[in-house]
Amino acid sequence: MTDAVMTDVPDISADWYHDIVRYADSTPQPVHWFATHFTEGAILLLGVLMVLAALTRLVGGDVRGRALALAAPITVLLSYGASEGLKDLIAEDRPCRSPADLVIVAGHCPPVGDWSFPSNHATIAGALAATTLLLHRRIGLVAAPLALLAALSRTFVGVHYPHDVAAGLLLGVLVGTLLTPLAARPVAELLARRSRRAARPLTRPARR
Repeated sequence: MTDAVMTDVPDISADWYHDIVRYADSTPQPVHWFATHFTEGAILLLGVLMVLAALTRLVGGDVRGRALALAAPITVLLSYGASEGLKDLIAEDRPCRSPADLVIVAGHCPPVGDWSFPSNHATIAGALAATTLLLHRRIGLVAAPLALLAALSRTFVGVHYPHDVAAGLLLGVLVGTLLTPLAARPVAELLARRSRRAARPLTRPARR
């Protein structure tokens, strides 16, 4: 992990962050409760939607569809890995550390060394939404706005700058959209070979 911490945050992102955090703090306590639970729960909901979309391809789908369903979780994990790599490379500190008296809906700031750019939550949300859309259009159209809200919630609860969630969301969408079809190709070839092998008739030795 690098020791250099990035402090050059875009002014507009910092201004938007403080405006959003001040607004979030002024909202009623039920909104705070919902936001703190939604920001975590939305990822689980997106995961469920991706699984449902994958099942539609695995059950009765063609070889390519089944390959996409099997490749989707892999690319979501790859997007998370890419996000973690960028975090360690860029090492942008969390916005909730300054000023010290800043009140955030999340209640506490993540520990030092848990860097801010890009947002892992937003990256995973983007990847889940993108792969779900590839697997099932209708389910994907539900996942897409949910992913956007999940990303925005990270700024609302005070743990990420707006540019963190924008970059994370874009990263997840790009990895999910571009790598899933690529990862599905070798999987499809493997499934096709297994299908041909299973369909091959068994030959019995000739009787003498």
